[in-house]
Amino acid sequence: MEQESSEGGLTEIVVTAERRNQSLQQVPISATVLDATEISRKGVNSVADVQQIAPSVAINTFNRSTFINIRGVGIAQSAPTSNPGVAYYIDGQLIPHEQFIGQSFYDIGTIEVLRGPQGTLTGQNSTGGAIYVRTPEPEYDNISGYLDGSYGSFKALKVVGALNVPFSDNIAVRVAGVRDRRDSFTTNIARADSQPGDLDLWAGRVNLAVRSSDEAIRGNIRFDYFKSKSDNNAVKRRNDTVSTDPFTIEEDARSFQNQDGFRLSGETKIAVASGVDFRTLVAYQKLNTYDQTDGDRTATALPRPPAGNVGRISYASTKFDTFMAEANLLSSGQHQFNWVVGAFYLDETVKLLQLRDNNHTTELVSSTSTTRTKADNTTKSVFGQVNLFLSDAFEVVAGARYSDDQQVYDRFMVANAVPVTGAIGVQHSTKVTGKVGLNYHFGRNLLYVTASQGYKAGGVNLTVGTPNFGPETNRVYEAGFKTQWLDNRLRVNGDVYYSDYQDIQLSSLLGSLPITQNAAAGRSYGAELEITGQFGGLGFNAGAGYLHARFHGNSCITDTNAAGTDPGCPTNLRFVPDGRVLPFSPEWTLNAGVQYEVVLGGSGNSITPRVQWSHLSEQVATPFPTFNTIVPGRDVFDARVTLQIAENYKLEGFVNNFTDKLYIASQIQSSSSADGGIIYGAPRTYGVRAVVKF
Repeated sequence: MEQESSEGGLTEIVVTAERRNQSLQQVPISATVLDATEISRKGVNSVADVQQIAPSVAINTFNRSTFINIRGVGIAQSAPTSNPGVAYYIDGQLIPHEQFIGQSFYDIGTIEVLRGPQGTLTGQNSTGGAIYVRTPEPEYDNISGYLDGSYGSFKALKVVGALNVPFSDNIAVRVAGVRDRRDSFTTNIARADSQPGDLDLWAGRVNLAVRSSDEAIRGNIRFDYFKSKSDNNAVKRRNDTVSTDPFTIEEDARSFQNQDGFRLSGETKIAVASGVDFRTLVAYQKLNTYDQTDGDRTATALPRPPAGNVGRISYASTKFDTFMAEANLLSSGQHQFNWVVGAFYLDETVKLLQLRDNNHTTELVSSTSTTRTKADNTTKSVFGQVNLFLSDAFEVVAGARYSDDQQVYDRFMVANAVPVTGAIGVQHSTKVTGKVGLNYHFGRNLLYVTASQGYKAGGVNLTVGTPNFGPETNRVYEAGFKTQWLDNRLRVNGDVYYSDYQDIQLSSLLGSLPITQNAAAGRSYGAELEITGQFGGLGFNAGAGYLHARFHGNSCITDTNAAGTDPGCPTNLRFVPDGRVLPFSPEWTLNAGVQYEVVLGGSGNSITPRVQWSHLSEQVATPFPTFNTIVPGRDVFDARVTLQIAENYKLEGFVNNFTDKLYIASQIQSSSSADGGIIYGAPRTYGVRAVVKF
C-alpha cells in the first residue's frame, strides 16, 4: 500500500518485508517495491516483466517454468526434486515450484522484490532473495470493483475483474478473475492445428475476510483456481535449413501444454497480548501439468542413429500434492524491541509419468520408453529475528534459522516394453543460517550494514545412476543507504555487496538426461541503485544493477553441449577454470522511465504519456560459453499514453518493444526428450486498454 506524504511529491511506500508495516525507507534490505498504480503504469503484466523494473533480476521462461535469478543466484533446473534459490510467495503462501508461479499474476496489490538471502522471518529459506506478491484485501465499508480489458496484436485479449462485497462490519469477500489469451508470435508451417507459443488462461480467486468487533482476531480463507492451455513453447531449431525466419518453425508432431490446479489456504492473526500477535497459515495445493513436445523440432529430420528412429515425441504428466503450515509469534506495531519467531513445515508428494515414442512422427502412438517417478519432499524449520533500538538512531538486527530437508524418490523405467531399471534415492540436508546487522536512522533516511547466509537444500537426481546433489549456501555482506531529498520529491536508494557462494547447484545433462550437480565455489560483488522522482506532473524512475560473478577455483563438471573428458578431470567431465562467468549472471541490469501528467481541466481528467527502457546484458545458460548457451544482451523500449477520465475511467494505448528488437529470451539445451533451440522474445506488440471502476 502507499500513503500520501507531500503534495506533488512521492508517496510513502509501506512494506511488510520484516513482518510488520514499515516504510520502505526504514527497512535494511535491498528491495524494489511496486503498488497497484506502479504495476499498471510500468506495464508489469507477468512475473517475467519484473526483470524490466528491478535491478539484478534475470528471469527465463521455458516449458511451463519461470526461472528467477537474483544477483546470479536462482534455480538449477525444473524437476520435482529441485529447490528454488529465490522464494516466491502469494499472500504469504509459498509457491514451491517454478511451474506454477505465473498463473495467479492478476489483480495484484503489491510486489516486493527482496535481494539477498532470506530466511529469518518467513517460511522458505533462500540463497538469492524472495518475491512477495500480495493481492488486495477485502474491504468492510462499501461495495466496489473494477473491470480491466485490453486487446492487441496477435489477437491478444485480456480481461481482469474484481468485486468487493461487505456482508457486515466484520465479514467481507473479494472475488477476482482473469481471462487471458493470445495467438502465437510464431508460425508452425508443418502443422496448422499446432501453433506453439500461444496462450489461453482462465483463473479465479476468492478471498473471504473476517474479524472480531475489536479487530483482535482476523482471518482469511483464500481459494484460487486456474486452467491454462497452449500448444507448448515455440522453440526455433538451431541451424534450421527450412526457414531462417526466427518466428517460423516446422514441427510435425502435435505439441501441447495444459495445466490446472487450485490452492486453498487459511490464515489467522490473533492479538494474544498487548503488542503480541499469533499468526498461522495453513495451505493445500493440488496442481497438475500435462505436456507433449516434438522432440526433434522438425518435420524433415532423417532417422536417428543407431536405431534409425524416425521420430521423437515426448509426453509428461506431473501431479503435485502439497501441504504447508507456518506459525509465528511476533511483536506488533513499532517499538524499541521488535521480534518474530516462527516454524514452517512442508510435506509434498509428486508423481511424474514420462513417455517417449521414437517410432512415430505426428502423434504419440505407443511408448518406447516409460518412466514413473514418485517423489516425497519434506521441509521442517524454525526461525526468528530481533530488532533492538540502542538509541533513537542505532538499531541492531540478529536472526537465525534451522532447516531440515529430506527428499525420497522411487523411480521405475521401462524401455522397449522391457523393465530395465528401478531406483530409490534419499537426500537429507540440515543447516543453521542467520543474519546480523547494524542500522543508523536519521530523519527519513537510513544507513545499514548486514551479513547474512542463505541455504538451498540438496536433492535427488531423477536420472538413475547419478549421485545426489548436496546443499548450496550463499554468504552475503552488504552495505546500503536509503535517502529522500527535496521535500520528499526525490528518493535515492543504493547498496554494495559481496557474495561467497559455495557448492553451487548447476543444471546439466549426462547422457542427454538432465541432472543437477554441485560445482565449485563462486565469488561475486556488485552494486544497485534506484532513483525515483516526482515533481508535480513529472515523474521518473531509474534503476541500475552491476554484477561481477565468477567461479572461484577450478572445477570439473558435465558439459551439456560437448561431452568429453578434459585433462585432470574424471571421465565425462569438462574443465571449468577459475574466473569463468557464473550462469545467469548478467553484468548490467538497467531500467529507466519517464512520464508527464497533463491535467485536462478539472474533475480529475488528465493525459499521461510514458516511455520506458530496460537493458539486460549478456548472460550464459551453462558454464561453457558457446553459441548454444549465450543469451545476448538486449534493449527493450515500451511506450503508453493514458487518458484518465474522472476517477473511475481510464483509456490507454500501448506499444511494447516499439523498436521491434529481435532478441533471444532463452537458450534451450538438448536433452533426451527434446532437441535444444532458441526462444525469441516478443516482437513489437501494441493494443488498447480500458478500465472502469465502481
